[in-house]
Amino acid sequence: MSEIPDEPRYREVLAHLGEANSVNRLTTPALLCDLDRFERNLERMAHTVAEAGVALRPHVKSHKSSYVARRQLYAGAAGLAFAKLSEAEAVLSALSFEGEEWRISALLTSPVVGDAQARRAVHLAQRWDVVVTLDDVESVRELARCADEAGGELAVLCDVDVGLGRTGVANTEQALRVLEEILRYPHLRFAGVQGYGGHLQHIAGRAQRRDATQVSTERLAEVVTAFETRGQAVALRTGGGTGTASLDIELGVLNELQCGSYVFMDREYRDALGDDVEGRFEQSLFVATTVISTNHRSYVTVDAGLKAMATDAGTPVVVDHDAATFEFFGDEQGLLTHGTDDPLRRGQRLLLVPPHCDPTVDRYDVMWLVRGDVVEDVAPVTARGCSQ
Repeated sequence: MSEIPDEPRYREVLAHLGEANSVNRLTTPALLCDLDRFERNLERMAHTVAEAGVALRPHVKSHKSSYVARRQLYAGAAGLAFAKLSEAEAVLSALSFEGEEWRISALLTSPVVGDAQARRAVHLAQRWDVVVTLDDVESVRELARCADEAGGELAVLCDVDVGLGRTGVANTEQALRVLEEILRYPHLRFAGVQGYGGHLQHIAGRAQRRDATQVSTERLAEVVTAFETRGQAVALRTGGGTGTASLDIELGVLNELQCGSYVFMDREYRDALGDDVEGRFEQSLFVATTVISTNHRSYVTVDAGLKAMATDAGTPVVVDHDAATFEFFGDEQGLLTHGTDDPLRRGQRLLLVPPHCDPTVDRYDVMWLVRGDVVEDVAPVTARGCSQ
């Protein structure tokens, strides 16, 4: 684990790790991970994929943490998925520094563009088992050129657009052109396909989510069939996410899942999944905040504002205060309304369920690991800001 900066806001807590009520020594806003819930989430997903006979490659973009990545690997994950090169570089380097010597399988789920990025990907592949996704013949040529210069082999996937519209080949014809280009180069190894349905993950209602997932899965299956008809085996079929995990297993096309948010969950997932089987994971990520002003009868002010969490998915939920509602009150503060039978006091600590876990984590340098009111440890957010 990387060293924590020697600063007063950290020293006060680190000096009292393991002590009762040490959570109230945290300077807020603070990012907390409830270890009991987190560990149950790890076990639940590991059991789900093992029972189904599919692999799990958790997406690091959800947590950006070498600590969480290591726990996922120890729980049986086949490898790790990364959104960006810098995210992979940071987390893989940290895992190596922490004594993890095996060749971790690392999938880059976003296309790399240009020789500079291609060289970085090839450099990573000299130390770890890197797989790169691509959706364009020019990307194939760039990667092939850089792999040839380095004298090594690079595994690549054809990225298939299954309805999100963000990346991926748009149809089977484009997919076949990409495959043919890959097979031209001895330094590239075709490894399979990726089909990530990000647009499916928060569809409310399991029946509606299943119908949409089936349509997307059929788009991926068409490409797989076209490749196999050509005589090309498609060993890896990766994609999926927390909101569709069990549906992806039922549909049977993917043999590897890229779930990420299951370790933490958030308000957006809870709203969409409810009591569905995909929603059986527990909320383990929280933002701790403090009431800093109580001068108005109808509301109080807390120290968690726009900078404390992602705001793309709305507002957070206040834990254990059903009558309280949160509104953003500027960059640094939030407004909490509360019932007269549930007054909130100056200095009172509260927990918020973040609306969207991934970009909320990226706002913090560290994540505090807690059990009840005890801070057991702290984990750096290793790849904070790594979006290049």
